Amino acid sequence: MRKKRLYQCLSAASLALAVGACKTPELVVKNESRTTPASYPTATVTPDSTNSARVQWKQFFTDPDLQALVTTALQNNQELNITLQEIEIARNEVRARGGEYLPFVSLGGRADVEKVGRYTLQGATEEQVDIKENRHTPDPLTNFQLGAFATWEVDIWHKLRNAKKAAALRYLATVEGKNFMVTNLVAEIANSYYELLALDNQLAIVKQNIGIQTNALELVRQQKEAARTTELAVKRFEAQVQHSRSLQFKLQQSIVETENKLNFLAGRYPQPVARNDESFNERLPTAIAAGLPAQLLSNRPDIRQAEQQLAAAKLDVQVARANFYPSLRLTGGVGLAAFNPALLVSSPESMLYSLGGDLVAPLFNRNGIKATYYSANAVQTQAVYRYQKTVLNAYVEVTNQLASISNLEKSYDAKAKEVAALNQSVDISNSLFRSARAEYTEVLFTQREALESKFDLIETRMQQLNASVNVYRALGGGVN
Repeated sequence: MRKKRLYQCLSAASLALAVGACKTPELVVKNESRTTPASYPTATVTPDSTNSARVQWKQFFTDPDLQALVTTALQNNQELNITLQEIEIARNEVRARGGEYLPFVSLGGRADVEKVGRYTLQGATEEQVDIKENRHTPDPLTNFQLGAFATWEVDIWHKLRNAKKAAALRYLATVEGKNFMVTNLVAEIANSYYELLALDNQLAIVKQNIGIQTNALELVRQQKEAARTTELAVKRFEAQVQHSRSLQFKLQQSIVETENKLNFLAGRYPQPVARNDESFNERLPTAIAAGLPAQLLSNRPDIRQAEQQLAAAKLDVQVARANFYPSLRLTGGVGLAAFNPALLVSSPESMLYSLGGDLVAPLFNRNGIKATYYSANAVQTQAVYRYQKTVLNAYVEVTNQLASISNLEKSYDAKAKEVAALNQSVDISNSLFRSARAEYTEVLFTQREALESKFDLIETRMQQLNASVNVYRALGGGVN
């Protein structure tokens, strides 16, 4: 009676401990917000769903030389090819996770030999006569086995399935990461290409200016010979010519570096970059339709990547929670075994099989499981903040670039009027200098200001083109 009560008490205690083992700690869960503003603050018209992000990059960039560069880069860029291998690694991780919740079956054979001491428990008690042929057991005793063996963890709590789903989501995240790299690569090539065109035009202006300054220098020398000016004026004009020549060489070096940057992005060794740099100032930025801010959630690859990573982190919490619950593992095997290879086919005498099951639940010292659980929740919280940061960054990028397009357009108009005025000033100053009605310093200052204004005009046009490219990238364009 006392034993029965003792067994009942032990059973009740074991049941209570098992229930306690299955209890999971409470977590403070952080949920993401998918709310975005209704429109961009720089929008001048009522926003609609028309979005330039849906325009293919071949339609957005109509320059055939630029299209050829982008096409080459998408095939040969080394960083992009490295990312493609990361996608393959993530795909294999999904395959590995998928196999974990299926039975592991193996085929194999085994051969061993054993010599047991006569005065051991096994040696003293084993039967010494062979049952079949009435002869002594072989000494040493050999053993040959051939069979199939399987183990299977029954996925009661969907721990293994959730781990596979998390791996699949991370695979999708790597795909989106590749798409985000493509958008950045296309934008970087376009920006560098426009920078190269701007440098070509600035170099042409410098060369043209050197010709004008050289003619002015000859005029000053003639006036010095006629005693109408001094050696100081000649030296100042010579210095101006040498300054322009120095600027020419700097521009030539910048052109070489920009060409090599484009070649590097295209995954090829340095070579001349085909381009059409004529009428650069007449190139108009592509018109942009920003659409609605909510469209960023579906158009931006980096936002989709953060979303997939967040979903994977949520599943990781479920996987970590399942560690608190009991796990069921089944094992089994079937095969043939005999001390003589010739007896392996003697069935059913040589047949062996086994079947077992383990049900295990954590009971004491669960701190390790709790730590993993809390860490998984912390990673999920990080993923929430990272997602919201990515959304906010995308919205700010689009807003900045839209404002840049508007302000650069006004700046270009003002700069073009400045260039026109300074070009007239150069003609006037030269005319006045020839008639001795203006100092040579006025001519020098006017030429320098005209050169700088032309440089600024080209720089502003390049910034306009880059702003158009950048807002296209910020909206999520360039993937297709």
